[in-house]
Order: sequence, then structure tokens, then C-alpha cells
Amino acid sequence: MIDLKSAEELGRMRAACAAAARVLRDLSALVVPGVTTAGLDQAAKGLMLRHGCESACHGYVVNRLTYPGHICVSVNDEVVHGIGSPARIIREGDLVSLDVVVRREGFIGDNARTVMVGEVDPEHRRLCVDTEKALMAGIGAVRPGGRVGDISAAIQAALTPGGYGIVRDFVGHGVGRKMHEEPQIPNFGKAGTGPKLLSGMALAIEPMVNLGTHKIVMASDGWTARTADGRPSAHFEHTVLVTDDGAEILTLP
Repeated sequence: MIDLKSAEELGRMRAACAAAARVLRDLSALVVPGVTTAGLDQAAKGLMLRHGCESACHGYVVNRLTYPGHICVSVNDEVVHGIGSPARIIREGDLVSLDVVVRREGFIGDNARTVMVGEVDPEHRRLCVDTEKALMAGIGAVRPGGRVGDISAAIQAALTPGGYGIVRDFVGHGVGRKMHEEPQIPNFGKAGTGPKLLSGMALAIEPMVNLGTHKIVMASDGWTARTADGRPSAHFEHTVLVTDDGAEILTLP
């Protein structure tokens, strides 16, 4: 069942999303050569406390595995759900994807961004720029009465000219009191298909895009997804509200 948020619920959700956006903004500024991914995770924990929210990832259980981090921090060929490590040091030229999901007053704010560290390979830079453009294309397709497939098709159309691998194993989703709600929002598909978009729906739209193949492999930790060919990946995400007029991005800092 797809949940439509009431005016009172939307007020609390806007506050959660605003907090998530502030955490991601402040954390992104800390991604510099020499910092460890564990250091970024701990910094995120402190930023959440400062901005009046808590991690929705920490302690999250899937298939009897408990996620140990406060954010997902994925580097280069890591697509999503990377776990902070004191042994993983950020270096010049890295792509660092930060996925920040917070809970505030019972509601979730969810957003992500790939940070380019210093001087980045031009091909890798283009991957990040095009992935963010695809996110905005998907958001541009949100309107009441439309379909989830409209979002999927817009994202795919934005990425197809670049020959990118669009990740199929992970998709966007509804969001609200829970981190993952209906509907699922693939980053590829056919316009005019899927569930109808209704005013009051909150959606986490999040293209995950690889420079090479779309295929992934799972690391031994059971969480971290990597590209099957070892080439880099990018990830951008906003939480978006379907309104009477179109879309409102809730995770703008």
C-alpha cells in the first residue's frame, strides 16, 4: 500500500528531510584526502546530533545482518552501502558516495551525493555530472496523475547517450515513517507504466550509475555492493514530495 502523507505528517517529514540535507551538506565538506571513511561515519554521527536527528541506517537489519555504520560511505567502485573503515583512507581523485538517511520525530529524510575529491579523472567527473542530471530529469517527470514509469524512463533517457551501466539491483522507493516504502522506483523503464503518482506521496529518487557494466557483486561483509568490472560508480538522491502542481524537493539544504 502506498502511503499518502497528511498535512501534519508532511510538516514533520519536511523537518526530517531538512535535517538530512544539512548533515549531507556539512559532511560533504569534510571529504578531503587523508580522512578515513570511519572518520566520516563518526563525523556524520556528530552532525546528526547537532541537527536534531539520528541515523536511520545504524542498526538496520536485513537478512539477519545488522548495519554497523551511521551512514553509507562508498568509494570508487563501491556502488552503495559501503561501511566506514579506519583502514580506508580517502585519496586525491576518489569518488566518495555519501548516503545519509536520518530519522526525526518518527519520519525519515533520505539523500545522497557523490563527492569528487580534488582533481578527478575527466571521465569520472562526467559520470558524476550526468548522474546528477539524470536525478533532476527524474524529478522533472514527477506530477500528479503520472506514473512511476515516467520517472524511470526520464532517468534512463538522460543516461543512455553516455553508455552508462544503470544499476538494476537497487532502486528508488517510497519513504515516510519507514526508510523503504512502496512504490519501488527503478532507474530504467517505460513511461506510462507502474503505480500512479498522487499528491502526498513521498519518493526517494536515486539513480545509481556505473561507468561500465550495470552488474554488481556483493562484498564479504554482506552489505557493500561493488561494480562487477571494478570501474567507478556514482549515486545521487533526493526525497521528493508529489504535490498538486508537480514536485517539491524536500532535501534541499
